[in-house]
Amino acid sequence: MTDTLYRQLANELIADIESGRWQSYSRLPSIRELAKSRNVSINTVIKALHFLEAKGFVTVKHKSGYYVSSQSRTAVVRPPDTRSTSPLKPVEVTLPKLFQDIMVRGAAFDILPSAERSTPSNNLIILNRHIGRATRQQSNIKANYYDNPLGDETLRQQISLQYRERYLRLDPDEICITSGCQNAIFMALMSTCQPGDNVAVESPAFYGVLQLLESLGLNIIEIPSHPDSGIDVEALTAAARRWSIKALVITPSFATPSGACIPRDNCQQIIEIANQKDIVIIEDDIYGELGFQSQLSPIKSLDSDNRVILCGSFSKCLSRDLRIGWIIGGQWHTKIIQLKLVTLLASNQAQQQGLASYLAEGCFRRHLISFRQTLQLQRDQLIDTLNQYWPDSIRYHIPEGGLAIWVQLPAHINTANWYFDLIDQGITLTPGMLFSAENQFKNYLRLSFNRPIIPARKNAIRKLAKMFEMSKFKS
Repeated sequence: MTDTLYRQLANELIADIESGRWQSYSRLPSIRELAKSRNVSINTVIKALHFLEAKGFVTVKHKSGYYVSSQSRTAVVRPPDTRSTSPLKPVEVTLPKLFQDIMVRGAAFDILPSAERSTPSNNLIILNRHIGRATRQQSNIKANYYDNPLGDETLRQQISLQYRERYLRLDPDEICITSGCQNAIFMALMSTCQPGDNVAVESPAFYGVLQLLESLGLNIIEIPSHPDSGIDVEALTAAARRWSIKALVITPSFATPSGACIPRDNCQQIIEIANQKDIVIIEDDIYGELGFQSQLSPIKSLDSDNRVILCGSFSKCLSRDLRIGWIIGGQWHTKIIQLKLVTLLASNQAQQQGLASYLAEGCFRRHLISFRQTLQLQRDQLIDTLNQYWPDSIRYHIPEGGLAIWVQLPAHINTANWYFDLIDQGITLTPGMLFSAENQFKNYLRLSFNRPIIPARKNAIRKLAKMFEMSKFKS
């Protein structure tokens, strides 16, 4: 009889969810409330909720209750078509003025920058306390002496321990602290390339890398990538046979904008190609800690010839205001330290020491657990919003980590054309053409789930969807 009751209750709750009585992410009534309203025992309710949890209809949050799961998992998802429309060849990099406008607005990861700011998490408040304490300690020494060129030793030790959890063993003296990941990639390119050299990148590519290639006078070879498996190894092999490639810049874990992760076997093939053709691999690991289900090992862990330069930062996984990153330079370690002395000289001591103590006390691990859950929830909310408002013809990939979704729209749409029109409405796009030096991805768009999908942002996406459906947006 009890089995019949719990299954009957479970079916009633499923019907309520599917009818829309309880929306995705909404909290169900408490166990006692359900028992009272449905006139069943508490044990029956618990058993029914366990059944719903096993079937994926609800999730449980410790000390909070049961919540309706995202319904986006039932949607038909069509991954974007990433086949290149340009022939494989080296080209000079010239970025559009649009890039500078987006960066000046500081809105690359927020479709609605004017939206109400969320309250900072307790973990970030704790981080600021650590930095404040470090600032007060031995302030006279910090004011009168520059930092070690490698950076604070205790921080390098903590970074080494972080990588050990991802199956990469590093000596702290292999690590050099930088002013963010962009600065690290800049020094990696400066140390290994000369103007006119060819650099291969996955396409679509992070526009920050395109900016660096342009400023350093380096040619780019855009290697097609797929949202599921990252860079096309066969295309990379063909390019390496045809042209001299000095460096390869890749993001193996949750690349922006595609969210792709490179399978381990493909990473091994990339290492073998680099060894055979004497190619420097510059690994951008800025999203490496942001896997929802698992944290992938860096490609550096397969490095048999010490030719992988590993770059990372705390900006995406902790705070953008914390301009602290790192570079593991491999064969070019000494040259990179010299370059840091010339371009940066030293890093902020108090910030490094405060961050080191924050890491050592386990605060960063606790922050990551919470942050990953938040990002996954916000990803699902964004997908639900796309499914609710967007035309049926869009295609997108659901990433298992990172910060963004790569959306393909109908071919007649050029997302860059409407950037400034939408700015007047307070909506900031990140058009697809920013992710290519060859004018590809005109009908693509990167949407971030880094910020909560509050009603204002949800409404911005609704407006965006309506605008793209209008005939005036046809080229």
